[in-house]
Amino acid sequence: MIFGHSDDISIAMTSHFMKFSGFWMATNYVEQKCRNFALVYTIIGMLLLGSVQVVELYYSRGDFGTCLYILCNVLSLCMSLFKILILLEHKKDFFQLILYLQQKFLHGIYDDHEKKIVGACKRVCAFFICVFTCCAHATVFSYVLSPIVVNIGRNETDRVLPFQMRISLISLTPYFEITFVLQALFLYQVGVCYFCFDNLLCIINLHVSSQFRILQYRMENMQTVDKEKDSDSLITCKSHSTDKCYSIFKTCIQQHQALITYCSKLEKVFSSFSLGQVLVFSVLICLGGYQVLMSNAPFATRMIFIFHIMGCTAQLFMFTYSCDCLIQDSTNIATAMYAAPWSRLPMDKDGRTLRKDLILVILRSRVPCCLTANKFFPISLETYTGIMSTAMSYFTLLKGRTVDTT
Repeated sequence: MIFGHSDDISIAMTSHFMKFSGFWMATNYVEQKCRNFALVYTIIGMLLLGSVQVVELYYSRGDFGTCLYILCNVLSLCMSLFKILILLEHKKDFFQLILYLQQKFLHGIYDDHEKKIVGACKRVCAFFICVFTCCAHATVFSYVLSPIVVNIGRNETDRVLPFQMRISLISLTPYFEITFVLQALFLYQVGVCYFCFDNLLCIINLHVSSQFRILQYRMENMQTVDKEKDSDSLITCKSHSTDKCYSIFKTCIQQHQALITYCSKLEKVFSSFSLGQVLVFSVLICLGGYQVLMSNAPFATRMIFIFHIMGCTAQLFMFTYSCDCLIQDSTNIATAMYAAPWSRLPMDKDGRTLRKDLILVILRSRVPCCLTANKFFPISLETYTGIMSTAMSYFTLLKGRTVDTT
């Protein structure tokens, strides 16, 4: 089973939650049935919770603070459902990306220096995945624990659910307990889908970036002319070294082309996914900040959105940082290519051909591999600052609206 016994904590955690959401590959018929059931269960849970929140939004349309609270929940639900629908559309290409990641990147043949690059990549992945996963779990558990705290000391007819429902009998035993458990289970499923796809995208981006750094190392350390004391043997050695250097160079070009093709497929699968992320992030951060700083919500509700903002900020930074690494490392191929030992090779047939091909590699590297927001603009760390600035602008407008209302 793919990633079944990985010693990489980021890979192990991500594959576990992807299986839990139902969006993962199966090795036999039974596993495939379990995956299909989990996926259907996930989508049904999202639709049910979404319909409950839409109904509640209609009945609460006169309460500005409550409407913003429900709107934040609806956006999070829609974002999770949107991710699933996008990946279902590109399911075949998505699984091919994962298989290539396992076969070529995780199980590649590396020397000691290249192993250090891959090891550093795994440590960064583990840090991001653990932080974001913990924040997401804290948010989900806060949604569940908040009504439990609020219900302490209340009678049977005055109890609240994680997501309120306009049904009179729902607060009575055992309907209340059954509904509470179902909402908690559906909520956890939504939370898993909210972070597991982002975790996998981060892992893929960072591992592709590490492959570009490995390629830079291989280009800079292509075998050069061996020094010989005997001038007669030096000519033969130079010719042999040029042949070998050009052979290594062609292997590097093939690896570069494979990485470019992989990035193109990554762009095809996650382009619309990225656009949805960028559009929703600023609104979610703004609404979460409003619930923490401006609303009259109880402390338990504020704790929900404290963890929510922490999770959104970590998710946004993880997303934009991994995309920025992809841009920077793919562009640095040109610098590494120029630093290769081409200048010490003789001007024979292979030497001239290598120099011409080197120019083409440098020109191609000036166009970075990147993940875009559906072709509108590339995702980078500048996107992070832009989204945070937009979120602050939205928050200022909401703050002014609240002051005018009071």
